[in-house]
Amino acid sequence: MAPKYTSFIFLFLLLNSFQYSFGGGHDYHDALRKSILFFEGQRSGKLPPDQRIKWRRDSALHDGASAGVDLTGGYYDAGDNVKFVFPMAFTTTLLSWSIIDFKRNIGNELGNAVKAVKWGTDFLLKATAKEGVIYVQVGDAFSDHSCWERPEDMDTLRTVYKIDENHPGSDVAGEIAAALAAASIVFRSLDSSYSNLLLDRAVKVFDFANRHRGAYSSSLHSAVCPFYCDFNGYQDELLWGAAWLHKATRRRQYREYIVKNEVILRAGDTINEFGWDNKHAGINVLISKEVLMGKAPDLKSFQVNADAFICSILPGISHPQVQYSPGGLIVKPGVCNMQHVTSLSFLLLTYSNYLSHANHVVPCGSMTATPALLKHIAKRQVDYILGDNPRRMSYMVGYGPHYPLRIHHRGSSVPSVTAHSARIGCKEGSRYFFSPNPNPNRLIGAVVGGPNLTDSFPDARPFFQESEPTTYVNAPLVGLLAYFSAHPN
Repeated sequence: MAPKYTSFIFLFLLLNSFQYSFGGGHDYHDALRKSILFFEGQRSGKLPPDQRIKWRRDSALHDGASAGVDLTGGYYDAGDNVKFVFPMAFTTTLLSWSIIDFKRNIGNELGNAVKAVKWGTDFLLKATAKEGVIYVQVGDAFSDHSCWERPEDMDTLRTVYKIDENHPGSDVAGEIAAALAAASIVFRSLDSSYSNLLLDRAVKVFDFANRHRGAYSSSLHSAVCPFYCDFNGYQDELLWGAAWLHKATRRRQYREYIVKNEVILRAGDTINEFGWDNKHAGINVLISKEVLMGKAPDLKSFQVNADAFICSILPGISHPQVQYSPGGLIVKPGVCNMQHVTSLSFLLLTYSNYLSHANHVVPCGSMTATPALLKHIAKRQVDYILGDNPRRMSYMVGYGPHYPLRIHHRGSSVPSVTAHSARIGCKEGSRYFFSPNPNPNRLIGAVVGGPNLTDSFPDARPFFQESEPTTYVNAPLVGLLAYFSAHPN
């Protein structure tokens, strides 16, 4: 029964792939290069001399001044000009994980990928430099979203929001700890002093998150909701942070923390979710590597959860919350569907490698999920993004002959400072928002929110759920593209 059903899924995926595939295949290395370049278009602060996206200029050079701190730098999360630290930290964690697991496949783009991580970690170090305080957002989102202006002209409120022991935020602090710990592994062989700085700060931030428990959206509800409200609770970020600290330090205290808190912090909840808000599937896959290697039998339950995650997203037997479009795209409820596509596909690929090294497969009822099957599903999702879909359209700006031209992105859609040196005010930019014309500045490498369950896609700025790019869509895609650039078949 098992091999027969596995063959059925392979046949389903192959037929779906052939139906929409380009004749010549994809240039995964070109897509990798562009997916990393995208992050330079999202930079805030003083841009470096080697900035490659030239239509961008310095912006938000006084961030943090109202609070007496330097909070310049970092990334704008999407098409707006706010710095939301929760998704920025998750982006940094996933960029780091991409490098950690697929470093040998990134090739000559490794330097640019590491720079992308460091642009995030440099800001996270600033945000956590003050004892007992963590700065978690710069910019009033309501003020920002009422304007359509490029970041270089930004005159909206740059309010600074923080958490402390009286206003906890274990979710965002736990994610920052994970990002710093993961990045410390990236820099271990490149810059040991910087790596040690990151790891020391990660330890302190995690201790703060664990001692002062609570969700940041409870402490700062009016500022962070509904934008990056923590709907899932802070418990998963504590386990996530501990898992990355254990991987980075090998200290027994973090392993004991995971074992002790597995049930209390609900490790087995929503096992098929992974993104900036919900880390459960990522936690289980990350921890399972040691279990599969035979080094952590006391953490076996995390592998059981990881296996259940795999079974929940297979075509044909997937969980009700995971569907596939007629064109073969993973679709989950909520905004920006591509965040689910890239994050879940990253876990499929990562877990398939762990399974291969352990000579292990995943039993899913009457079928068996092999490492090859998981890689094939992940590759099918990447190929869909790059153009193997019913619209024959790449959802990465600048890749392929046909891609989104009117993305929901202020800097991309408003004329650049070079083209229009005079200031373009808050409401003046509205004419560019509603214009039917293509964006004047191509944000190369940006992957948009993508099509819906029927594979339809409106290439128009007002449809932000479909046309807005985000950093946390691209971050796991870096790892995927790195692997498939080295293993295209």
